[in-house]
Amino acid sequence: MNRELPIGVFDSGVGGLTVVRALRESLPRESFVYLGDTARVPYGTKSPATVVRYSLNNARFLLSSGIKMLVVACNTASAHAIPALQKELSIPVVGVVEPGARAALAATRDGCIGVIGTYGTVESGAYQKAISELRDRLEVAAEPCPLLVPLAEEGWLTGDVPRLVASEYLGRLHARFPQADTLVMGCTHYPLFRELLADVTLRLFGREVVLIDSGVAATAEVVHLLRRRELEHPGEAPGTLRVMVTDRSRIEQVGSRFLGEPLTDVSSVDVPA
Repeated sequence: MNRELPIGVFDSGVGGLTVVRALRESLPRESFVYLGDTARVPYGTKSPATVVRYSLNNARFLLSSGIKMLVVACNTASAHAIPALQKELSIPVVGVVEPGARAALAATRDGCIGVIGTYGTVESGAYQKAISELRDRLEVAAEPCPLLVPLAEEGWLTGDVPRLVASEYLGRLHARFPQADTLVMGCTHYPLFRELLADVTLRLFGREVVLIDSGVAATAEVVHLLRRRELEHPGEAPGTLRVMVTDRSRIEQVGSRFLGEPLTDVSSVDVPA
């Protein structure tokens, strides 16, 4: 395997750029190629079979451009497609669900873990299953928070509107599961609301609730795999980032918000459905 090859990352949209942001902070010498399937977003409303098909096509497209590892930033794709991707690809494949579940287990004090995500991620039960498979006799409750996604993409990260929305969703979780001490942010958009979510949970639960960023957890696994498989980039120069999308609408404006820096290398591509 050529250690100088980039790491491939895909998501159903632009939210996965929060994962790229975490990866670039931890791995400044690595180059990345990102594919956002913005023409077919969201994946959360699609059937599992369709999500697997989209994911395999995304992976094949990235593989054809030359990558040494694949990171599935999309929570829905991670929930449904990781086994199929690992079976087909000869390179390492890392999703966000299992690393997020492990991070939650490491953080929880009393074994009471909450999960927030899109309808697709919550209804898949992926986090609940991953957590229970890693350790039994735990309590897990999940709450869909779909309106946080468009708010993040519009840049409404602070103020009355996002606070009311977050309070409504987390209030529902608190009513069912007041003992939660750890909360998995099971959507790539949610880290943009980290400060708001910390404040709302503190007010509702009356104590600090540990927030788990699945993208950060996945980054730790990527770092470990690169070292274990001796795939770390050998150079000293900063790595590059290439962004590809299947629909370019507003990508520079919205994507820069998730990445935390301007997007300078963006192209439109056609990926089979």
